[in-house]
Order: sequence, then C-alpha cells, then structure tokens
Amino acid sequence: MGDVVHRLVVVEDEPVLAQLIGRILGGAGYTVTVAGTVAGALTAIRAVDPELIILDLVLPDGRGEDVLASLMQSRPSSRVLVLSSMTQVETRVGVLEGGAVDFLAKPFANAELLARVRARIRTPSSSQASAVTVPRYLRKAGIEIDLQQRELVLDGRRIPLTQREFVLLAYLLQRAPEPCTRAELLERVWGTRFDTGTNVVDVCVRRLRWKLSNDKIETVRNVGYRIAA
Repeated sequence: MGDVVHRLVVVEDEPVLAQLIGRILGGAGYTVTVAGTVAGALTAIRAVDPELIILDLVLPDGRGEDVLASLMQSRPSSRVLVLSSMTQVETRVGVLEGGAVDFLAKPFANAELLARVRARIRTPSSSQASAVTVPRYLRKAGIEIDLQQRELVLDGRRIPLTQREFVLLAYLLQRAPEPCTRAELLERVWGTRFDTGTNVVDVCVRRLRWKLSNDKIETVRNVGYRIAA
C-alpha cells in the first residue's frame, strides 16, 4: 500500500470479534476505528471519513440496514462492505440494492476478509482519482455526470446519485452504444456473479430513468440495457 494510509470504520457490537477484525486489518496496515452501535457508527464515520465501512447488520440500538440507508442519503459515495451472519438471499440482495458494495458472510476466513477489503479499496474512488489526472466530467449521448462529486448534471441542475446509480450509469455510458446484459451489470456494478433471482438491475435502471427525465436508457429485449445514441 506504499505510504498511503487507508482509513476504515468497523461497525461490530461483539467485542471479541471487533477486536479480532481490528487486529487483522491493523496488521495489514489499515487504520481502523471500531464502533459498536448505530449512533457510534454514524459519529465515527463523520469523524474519520473512511474509505471503507465494514458493517454488521445486528446492532444493540438498531439495524445495520438503517446505517446503510442513512449513509446513502447523507454520504452517497460511502463504500460499505456488509459482514453478517444473516446470509439469506433476500438479505444479501437487500443490502446490495440498498447501496453496499459487497457482502461477506460470518464466519469468515481472515484471508478472504483482507482480499475483499483490498478489492473494494482498489476500486476507483475519490482518493485514487486525485492521484492521477482524469477528466472531471463524463459526457456522452447527451448525458453528463460529475465523476468527482458523483452527480448527474441536467439542464444546469445537479442531481445526486447513489453509489450504485453512479456506477451503473458510468458503466452504461462507457459501454455505449453497446448493450449490456443483466448478468454483466450484476457482476460489474453489484460485484456478484450469482443470479440473485430479483430485479435489482431493473429497479436501479428505473430510478436512473426518473432522474434523467428522458428515455436515454433503452431496454434491449432479451438482452438488457444500453444508452441510446
């Protein structure tokens, strides 16, 4: 990781497990702040401004899903890796659709936790974008998005995008005018290679269409979606 110090917030109410996770990540060179409640998590995230948040779903004063929802409203660029023993398909799909970038089931292998953290921090973010010269805006097919602020720019108005909406729209624009299959979008945008059996892609596309206020995202029958030329 060189001289770069990566800040993480771990939200876990079980002291022994929280200590273990902190030791694993600290030993790999990460700076770790631990919180054990919903209130403590939100306070720590505001104070630390972490590059990745590792979030348990069962907390003594609320649900991890509430933390995720709050972050997607107030800090939509947040990158959240959910770490939970609640491994039902509907739970995994729900948090991924809600804005999490990954889901890791408990119990977990230390090596896999580290690999997931490295992979998610490596994904382009504002800290990495500042290290190289990249365009501030992506403009294509009459659509403009601010890559730094992760906002849609439409008729002079700035419209916030959630983490998932931003990644999905940017990917569709980069691939335009080629169509993208739902399986491809699940892998590239949601980071999952299994068929969730739900319509998470379609739901996110509907939200983007509403924000775009136009028909720029076309449905390609029996394939998926593409940006209209």
